[in-house]
Amino acid sequence: MSAPRVKRSAPSDKVAPQRKSGVRINRLHKWDLDLNEAKAVQRGLSKLVRLDSLGGEPRFIAGADVAVSPSGSLRFARGRVSADATPTRVFAAVVVWDAETRAVVETATRIGETRFPYIPGLLSFREAPTLLEAFSALSTRPDAAIFDGQGIAHPRRFGLACHVGLWLDIPSVGCAKSRLIGTHADLPQDRGAQVRLVDDGEVIGSVVRTRTNVKPVFVSPGHRIDFASATRLVLKCAARFRLPEPTRLADQLSKRAKASGPHDV
Repeated sequence: MSAPRVKRSAPSDKVAPQRKSGVRINRLHKWDLDLNEAKAVQRGLSKLVRLDSLGGEPRFIAGADVAVSPSGSLRFARGRVSADATPTRVFAAVVVWDAETRAVVETATRIGETRFPYIPGLLSFREAPTLLEAFSALSTRPDAAIFDGQGIAHPRRFGLACHVGLWLDIPSVGCAKSRLIGTHADLPQDRGAQVRLVDDGEVIGSVVRTRTNVKPVFVSPGHRIDFASATRLVLKCAARFRLPEPTRLADQLSKRAKASGPHDV
């Protein structure tokens, strides 16, 4: 089945008066960091993450994902990537989805480059700068965001959804296709089944079955949302497919941006 066509568009006349215009970006640190500095940023900013109960039902949900092009070999010097390393091209996509009408309100794509290496646990330093550029291009401010990645289900409790969630200061959820850390009990096969994801005795997320007899997703709060609200939001947005509709569409859009190349996005 072919992917649905998602066109970049401004909010409709019926939607725009209800929304605050634009997305405000909080600049919290520089991005030119070595590996130890990046870990220190995560440890420091993790203290700012809030797990709040989500007041009301968010209507406009942003889905965020990236596709990357293969990079050349990376050379390190004192924990920092060499300046002449071949950069990786990052194709970031954000889709704002209306949970009431189940329609796309707005999309944005941006292309960036990074020399930060692929290291599990530090992926936000590769992906977040270009994702933030895509968010800044929106004229619709989302009520919440779902990221294809981790929230606090992370060694330093600071995955992509926490990182970008703090820069955006909106309720943010990590919904990953695979587990980074933690253990969990067996999960029933029924849609809606969920068990706790635990690391060193601490609950860090939920393993959630969004479709009967289909592999689960790994859900964890990113910022300004609690465990129950994060799981409820993912299930609300994943009515037809394994992935929440906003991130499913963002995944398709980022891959189309990559396939199109830098001049046709």
